[in-house]
Amino acid sequence: MTIDIHAHVTADLERRLVDDARLGIDLTVLLSTRVHPERAGTLEEVKMEFAALQRVVAGTAVDPSAFTGPADELREALDVHAGRVVGMAAAPLALDEQILVGFVDEQLRHAAMVGIGELTPAPGAAQSILPVVRLADDHGGIPVLTHGFAPNTDTDLRVYADIARRHPRVPIIIGAFGGLNAMLAVELARDVGNLHLDLSSVLQAFVLKAAVQEIPHRCMFGSNTPYGVPAASLATLHSVIDDAQLLAAVLHDNAAKLWKIT
Repeated sequence: MTIDIHAHVTADLERRLVDDARLGIDLTVLLSTRVHPERAGTLEEVKMEFAALQRVVAGTAVDPSAFTGPADELREALDVHAGRVVGMAAAPLALDEQILVGFVDEQLRHAAMVGIGELTPAPGAAQSILPVVRLADDHGGIPVLTHGFAPNTDTDLRVYADIARRHPRVPIIIGAFGGLNAMLAVELARDVGNLHLDLSSVLQAFVLKAAVQEIPHRCMFGSNTPYGVPAASLATLHSVIDDAQLLAAVLHDNAAKLWKIT
């Protein structure tokens, strides 16, 4: 049994879930998105989608209405694919705090919403996730997934860890294995008990191997679909982890415990 903790809604979701089931992925944690690179067919279209992605991960402020469609798209996916997917509520950090909290709260009313993410603060502005973490605490300590890859910096990861220390009831997940700062992410998670690592977008297999040895119960499989390929992500884990019990923890048990999935 496998849980994918980091995948985005895509236009080909039905086919994707069928393919995932063949790989043994039983449940997917879906995130909404304003970017759909899977629709691109030419290099120019890929470049356009990538430019849009760069604006998202840079925390660029946009009209609040831009988030309504993706949020609705995620809710529809949760309804259509009930039992196969759960969701994480989007939290556009550039919004006024009161509007932000209301927007997230409204999404969390859906029964299949199990957390908040993926948070994309501007580089050097990791502190801006605080209102969302407080909200997660108010909701009983639901998980929060942050963007961990560039343009997030090493300082941003340290701020995530500091916020996690101050909110020990909230599991904070560093996404995409911390990107180029993966070794720092492992060190921080080793020292902060409620800091977890999403193993999507792994760049160095040896750092991955160290992570699952150092913090075996706070590492979780993620594909970061459509930016990653679940089959490839799974193959990387299987090639690095040769202990069956440890592999089961990373692929299923850790996420099941975090989200209280039976």
